[in-house]
Amino acid sequence: MTARHAGIGMTSQRTRLRMVERLRREGIRDEAVLAAMGELPRHIFVDEALASRAYEDMSLPLGFGQTISSPHTVARMTELARSGAALGTVLEVGTGCGYQTAVLAKLAQRVYSMERLAALLNQARRHLREVRLVNVHLRHGDGLLGMPQVAPFDAIVMTAAGTRVPDTLVAQLKPGGRLVMPIATGKGQRLCLIERTAEGYTERRMDQVKFVPLLPGVE
Repeated sequence: MTARHAGIGMTSQRTRLRMVERLRREGIRDEAVLAAMGELPRHIFVDEALASRAYEDMSLPLGFGQTISSPHTVARMTELARSGAALGTVLEVGTGCGYQTAVLAKLAQRVYSMERLAALLNQARRHLREVRLVNVHLRHGDGLLGMPQVAPFDAIVMTAAGTRVPDTLVAQLKPGGRLVMPIATGKGQRLCLIERTAEGYTERRMDQVKFVPLLPGVE
């Protein structure tokens, strides 16, 4: 581990372990998720000026009108995507800075991640290279289209809020596969777990969350 990975003071391994203990107290039960987040140096995924706040339970700005989700949100979405089972192939819609991507890559055999903003994708590529994750495949594209050429997926994680469940993505899930995404409602946003069934899909709405809106196209 390099000095930048290990960090000092508010970016140290000890700070990561305190974050993990806080997540455990807040109800995150999946120890594999907690272990992955304890290993990853979250501070390298944010602007250097914000590195000292990387392990606080808050979202942080990334530029381009985007944010990195709070540690609790990342843990919760990953826990729901796993649902206690091993993950083979996962699709992420909205690479962002690459932190959620990295957490998923610690827990899945293969992660495909799509980002509509080319400049942001280039940043994520640098971050993921720095943490030496080789099971991640990044693509500049419209995440609403998914990746039918490599589907089906055990899980899909969407990191932007849509107004409805995208049929194109549900169709790319394996039977029993899970889509985790925020849904915009009249009273804010709710984290949703969508599971594909033989008849279609089931949907459960849970925690209140706050994400940037899901936008089509690429830039």
